[in-house]
Amino acid sequence: MEPAVDITELYAAHRLALVRLAVLLVDDVASAEDVVQDAFAALARRPDAVKDPSKALAYLRVAVVNTARSALRRRRTARAYSPPHDLSPPTPEDSAVLAEEHREVIVALHTLAPRQREVLVLRYWSDLSEAEIARTLDISRGTVKSTASRALVALEKAMHDTVTTSSGEEER
Repeated sequence: MEPAVDITELYAAHRLALVRLAVLLVDDVASAEDVVQDAFAALARRPDAVKDPSKALAYLRVAVVNTARSALRRRRTARAYSPPHDLSPPTPEDSAVLAEEHREVIVALHTLAPRQREVLVLRYWSDLSEAEIARTLDISRGTVKSTASRALVALEKAMHDTVTTSSGEEER
């Protein structure tokens, strides 16, 4: 019996977009690739989890968001028990994935609460509708709207703080 979903085709068509989504959630290319690989592996282990092939991408998005959350939880736990260390500069590979002109946005994005970051990433980077975001995060459309609104205000403030801090003086 042939599986309902062609995982190889899905992988070829959507892996890169899912890695971009994961990078914005976990801020690390290697971890993002692991997150996406885990999502595809979960689908491969249970191909019957998606009965309708048209819903496979939505299933993978949910898996990527949930796996990214787990990765961030593990990272926070590890950091709590690790001595502080200097942040190393981004690798050339990281720089290629995240162009320099987007770095400030990414830094500001990571100052947001996880739910706010997830909503903005799914809306503006993955270009999902409010309804798709609500299904992906298992929240109401109203929660998507209010979270996005608050997140944009917080992102604007974080961007302003980043510009002010990096320039050393207030821009007017």
